[in-house]
Amino acid sequence: MAGDDFHMHFLLHAADLVEDSLRRRLSDIDLGPRQARVLDALAKMGSASQVELAQLFDITAASMSTMTARLIAAGLVSRQTDPAEARRNVLRLSPRGKGLLDEIHAAWDSIDKMIEEKIGPEKAATLAELTRELRDSLGGRAPEASGETG
Repeated sequence: MAGDDFHMHFLLHAADLVEDSLRRRLSDIDLGPRQARVLDALAKMGSASQVELAQLFDITAASMSTMTARLIAAGLVSRQTDPAEARRNVLRLSPRGKGLLDEIHAAWDSIDKMIEEKIGPEKAATLAELTRELRDSLGGRAPEASGETG
């Protein structure tokens, strides 16, 4: 079978191309796509442990530890003792991290617009709906508020 016979090839290739465009757009604020997603998740969740973030993004705890260490060093995230459980640390957005959210969202919006320009608004909406359905059926989920505010 030729590579074009596998439908998932198109999805993976398109995802790589979209991520490359996003990476270039986010380079203006010195962030990668996954770092931007973590900052956005923390904004929605209020606070989270590294373990919770690793589970949400389906990556290893070690990978999340490396990423959060970089975000802490950059002053975008702070680590604090959980007020409800002294043996646990939680991560929160710093004021500097909160300040980048508008730029992150503007970058995401520009990529949404690029997709609409390439395939049209109706197909872009259908693509978004289908990829959300695929994410959900594969066990992915969106970040949820923890009940705390950051």
